[in-house]
Amino acid sequence: MKNLIFLILSIFLISCNQKSSTETTEAVNSDLTEQAEEVTNQFAIVIHGGAGTIKKENMTAELEGQYNEKLTEAIRAGHEVLANGGDAMDAVEASIRIMEDSPLFNSGKGAVFTHDGINSLDASFMDGKTLNAGAVAGVTTVKNPISLARKVMTDSEHVLLSGEGADAFAKSLQDGNIEIVDNKYFFTENRYQSLQRVLEREKANDQKTAAILELQDPFLKDSKYGTVGCVALDKNGNIAAGTSTGGMTNKKYGRIGDSPIIGSGTYANNKTCGVSSTGHGEYFIRAQVAYDISALMEYEGRTLEEATEEVIQEKLVNLGGTGGIVALDHLGNISMEFNTAGMYRAMMDDQGKLTVGMYKE
Repeated sequence: MKNLIFLILSIFLISCNQKSSTETTEAVNSDLTEQAEEVTNQFAIVIHGGAGTIKKENMTAELEGQYNEKLTEAIRAGHEVLANGGDAMDAVEASIRIMEDSPLFNSGKGAVFTHDGINSLDASFMDGKTLNAGAVAGVTTVKNPISLARKVMTDSEHVLLSGEGADAFAKSLQDGNIEIVDNKYFFTENRYQSLQRVLEREKANDQKTAAILELQDPFLKDSKYGTVGCVALDKNGNIAAGTSTGGMTNKKYGRIGDSPIIGSGTYANNKTCGVSSTGHGEYFIRAQVAYDISALMEYEGRTLEEATEEVIQEKLVNLGGTGGIVALDHLGNISMEFNTAGMYRAMMDDQGKLTVGMYKE
């Protein structure tokens, strides 16, 4: 009997030791995995101002200088927030507002015109820490739609507001950061003339022919790509992303693209990355581009570079879509991937190194 009891106790002790050893091994392996994830930047920021047929031979030195200056101003504004220990969401909003206020981009002041001759704006915002998000579509009276999208996230129980309802929500806030303007504020002559050229072609030709002619006009073709966006990683490890656009020239029937769609135009998750998209929205919606990049990282263990390249250069291309993204992962790695001739873009790391690009280099 004593021998039996001794045998049972021995088996129990061996089992406990084996379990303890397994748990220790798992803990060590987990620590080694964390150590293997080398941090590239403690904080960083990346922006885009649209992708399309952006070629140096089509750009004057003066216009190139204007884009370089505005992209630099925008990214420095967000970087300053991060360098001072600020929140990623504040950095994203600061950078995008500067681009929204510039007629160079298809967002805010430089928004393209709808078929009815008005400017209709879309934007989205996402917090990678909480996965909370906010978006607006078809806004016509808000100077900076990105700020309104953030307010939908923080001051409402909803994610997406549209049209008159979104404008009404903006007015109800009585927030100095949400400036209400007449739709005429968004008027720019070159965007208006773009609409006139399309309308003239529609009168002279059937719609199919007009669409073909539009594709042959580089300025009109790229009007759908002028979206602006930003992704930021702050010192606390939080990621935020935002996107803002005026949509497509001559858009009809209340068309909404990918920019206000969470998972298509914008996505942020502290576990993986933040993404902001620019391109032909219908394809970005169908491919769920922004979320797909995050999903490849989370479920297949892809790096940011691997995930963005597969989605933009393979999946999107195979679907027939064109455009690009800017992205930033939880380790501070940056990606600026596009399958067009160029993309207005800029990035800054925690050392203050600034890189600005426009063409495919």
